[in-house]
Amino acid sequence: MTASTAALRGGGAMPLTVEVQSEIGELEAVIIHTPGAEVENMTPKHAQRALYSDILNLPLAQKEYAQIEQVLSMVAQTFQLKDLLVKVLENHSEKVALVERICRSENVTDYFDDLINFSPNKLATCLIEGLPARIDNLTAFLNDDYYALFPLYNFYFTRDASMVIGRQVLIGQMANRVRLRESLIMDAIFRNKKLFTTSVINPCDDDVKRPEALIEGGDVLVARDDVLLVGNGSRTSSQGIDFILSQLCIRREEGRKYVLVQQLPDMPESFIHLDMVFTFLDKDACMVFEPLILEDNRYETVLITVDNGRVARIKYVPDLLSGLKRLGIDLEPLICGGREDEWTQEREQWHSGANFFAFAPGKVISYARNLHTIDELAKHGFEVIPASAVTSKAALKKPARCVVTIDGSELPRGGGGARCMTMPLRRKPVKWNA
Repeated sequence: MTASTAALRGGGAMPLTVEVQSEIGELEAVIIHTPGAEVENMTPKHAQRALYSDILNLPLAQKEYAQIEQVLSMVAQTFQLKDLLVKVLENHSEKVALVERICRSENVTDYFDDLINFSPNKLATCLIEGLPARIDNLTAFLNDDYYALFPLYNFYFTRDASMVIGRQVLIGQMANRVRLRESLIMDAIFRNKKLFTTSVINPCDDDVKRPEALIEGGDVLVARDDVLLVGNGSRTSSQGIDFILSQLCIRREEGRKYVLVQQLPDMPESFIHLDMVFTFLDKDACMVFEPLILEDNRYETVLITVDNGRVARIKYVPDLLSGLKRLGIDLEPLICGGREDEWTQEREQWHSGANFFAFAPGKVISYARNLHTIDELAKHGFEVIPASAVTSKAALKKPARCVVTIDGSELPRGGGGARCMTMPLRRKPVKWNA
């Protein structure tokens, strides 16, 4: 049990004020979710519905996940998602509100009374791992679906259903209904004033209601306090990006804000989010999938300028890196899969080779399996440290740059990497000119 989880269960110091102004600032707090029975509650015929390319071996996936949890717990407060959900469900009115929303959205209102009578811990387990359907009539018996509430197979990818931008939390509106409950849960967690100090923005709120505004956290990268990167593809729509722009305009902050939009292919499925082809490594370095980010192709990059609370200009720029350079962020691209072989680039990108999570400037986490990508980092001064060798925070302080490698034979089958599995709550400011 992490210190943060123990504090939650014991009623420790809360709430936490959230703030994220970059992708690389030293990590202070993060939400994670160890994959559990929900992953095992899936058969091959449900894999496609669950957005998986294959089913997982749960014990092995948990063993691999324990490595990332161990490293994160040494550098930051780590909050287990289920523990946060239990705290929400301990408040009766919040419990009723959440269960009502879930039952309505998943058309299982006849299960409301059953669910509301569960203890907070049992209900949290059920909402994540799934609720078997009652077989009490012929229609139910003939139904092919075993579950009334399907398991949240993808919830160990905590990045997508919510994202901290500055001091606000944006709730994702997921592209696939199988993940809708994740957003409802994260919305309830962040609206609980005993857990976090923040304001919540949700395109599903009654006062805005933007059903076409799809937004997922894998597409949203906070480059700097005034620069946001957003992927536009199958998971985040142009209307979703317009919703983000509207929120920037509503705040009417003085000065300029910038949104850089990168169009993404719908296929293959490994391109579903921007962070699968581009992530930040340091103040002056990034990881890219070269064919999409640097080479000529039909996917455009758009720079949007918001000046004193209004959209002042929208224009095309040659690519993501040149757009960032115009804004004073000059990055050296490191190549996913290395520079020598396009086939290797494609192979390692498929296994989340471009998906890095920075816990401090120049200090990142990734899968060990992507050997050519890791070698590319080593050539650029990143010390390679297996997660098993990290026994204290001091081991991570010494190198100026490092990549902590975690085993990844099972976890990547779910379709994501280290950034996908982490939802930062708070980071220290970055000293950009230091």
